Amino acid sequence: MAMRAPTHVTAAHRDAMEANPWFAALPRAQRDALLSVAEVHHLARGAMLYRQGDGGDGLSGGFYGLASGFIKVSTLRQDGREAILALLEPGNWFGEIALIDGSLRSHDATALADAEVLVVPRAAFDRQMRELAFAQAMALLLAHRVRGLYDLMENATLRDLRSRVARRLLALARGDVTQSPQMRREIALPQEAIAMMLGVTRQTLSKELHALAGQGVLTVGYGRIEIESFDALQAAAG
Repeated sequence: MAMRAPTHVTAAHRDAMEANPWFAALPRAQRDALLSVAEVHHLARGAMLYRQGDGGDGLSGGFYGLASGFIKVSTLRQDGREAILALLEPGNWFGEIALIDGSLRSHDATALADAEVLVVPRAAFDRQMRELAFAQAMALLLAHRVRGLYDLMENATLRDLRSRVARRLLALARGDVTQSPQMRREIALPQEAIAMMLGVTRQTLSKELHALAGQGVLTVGYGRIEIESFDALQAAAG
């Protein structure tokens, strides 16, 4: 695993995490408790934080906060192709499900760019779960995750491809997992990654993007998509 030795949490790491609304809403006692026991692990681009099927020991058994870089959450389809389930950006905490239900990791977590990950050990996470304020915050975080899963199911079963593409672009404009209330005009992701999120080929996605570009909804560039009209993109999303 391409990592340097872990380091301690700095003020810059704290600032990166507190920019996330979920973490910022925690009482200071809970924020301090998590950050005081976390180690910062440095992942090179392409390094895996954990793999599907990993157990709860060591690095793969932690609760994680992403301080810098990007992490893709993915799995392999039956045909061997990769499917990207979500994109994590700085400020997000993740990895709680395996700690709560004691199961194995259900997907892979891989650095899309050089990343710094705060790792809270399982024992420290369990101690925090005995605190009402933290347990309630985790319930809210899990509720947010479930809403996202329902949206994915609805998109996959009830919507046509154009609508699915538009809805994924809107989600990415809000930071995907973060779902910030503020939208960003530029989505700095290669089309291959977006295609993996939608479970389609890059060629199929490219056709849909250029159709939207022809309507003035967006502009397609190298490794990025510029949204020209959020209203038009929302209309395409249905």
